[in-house]
Amino acid sequence: MARRKPPSTHGLAVVDKPAGVTSHDVVGMLRRRFNERQVGHAGTLDPDATGVLLVGVGRATRLLRFLTDLGKTYSGQVVFGTTTDSLDSTGAVTGTFEMNDLTEARVRDAVSQHLTGAIEQIPPMVSAVKIDGRRLYELARDGVEIERAPRPVVVHRFDVVATADPLVYSIEVQCSKGTYIRTLADDLGRLCGGGAHLRGLRRVAVGSFRVEDAASPDDVQLLTLPQAVRDYPTITVSEAQAVMVRNGRLLERTECGVSGDGPWAVLDPAGELMAMYEAAANDRVKPSVVLPL
Repeated sequence: MARRKPPSTHGLAVVDKPAGVTSHDVVGMLRRRFNERQVGHAGTLDPDATGVLLVGVGRATRLLRFLTDLGKTYSGQVVFGTTTDSLDSTGAVTGTFEMNDLTEARVRDAVSQHLTGAIEQIPPMVSAVKIDGRRLYELARDGVEIERAPRPVVVHRFDVVATADPLVYSIEVQCSKGTYIRTLADDLGRLCGGGAHLRGLRRVAVGSFRVEDAASPDDVQLLTLPQAVRDYPTITVSEAQAVMVRNGRLLERTECGVSGDGPWAVLDPAGELMAMYEAAANDRVKPSVVLPL
């Protein structure tokens, strides 16, 4: 069997994903554009959602799990008065509610008292969470609904703004990874005495990567590997330490001048990314990813 050639193009694409395509579709677009097979994304966006999708090419795919861990910011609209089976505007209507007495004060109170800070969410049946080897959305397509355990998430900020329609509120949510904005919309409707669903979801930021800096799959340019992990603190090592890093060796914490648990981006004296390190025992730090030369 012929050995696949190693990747020759490396970097991070900050894509503004258009509506109507899957995150995997975007990966396929960039594979063709850069003529590379080693391409992957950090954090799925629904087909109808738009906004920031981080796509790694070549060695940058080794960094995707660190990018997935970054906080997210979303915008959209909560439509009160109707619920859907998908919890957003793409689904079939499952209920209608008389909510003409809804006030902005009630919406804000529900958000501040119940949907901000450390909360628990039940993943929607249309999510990509795997249970017993199958993704929930696959079960949902077969008409199967199963019990799901709640998962902890953190909502750092949940802004709501009234619109000209008294049953529609614009929202912006800054949250931890794994937060389902459609679930927040559904929960908000119930907390306000009726029901609601989400529409127009747009991811406006992943960490420091904002939609203003993103581009279409056809126009996006690749950031360098050090730029890809710019949200993490860096350790610039000496030539002698660089040899140890390339061999996957542990480093003394005091020599690196770091505190906490990491992760840290390790740069060689020329500023090139060599590895990602994390805390280890006995005041040392260890590699979690070492990039090939």
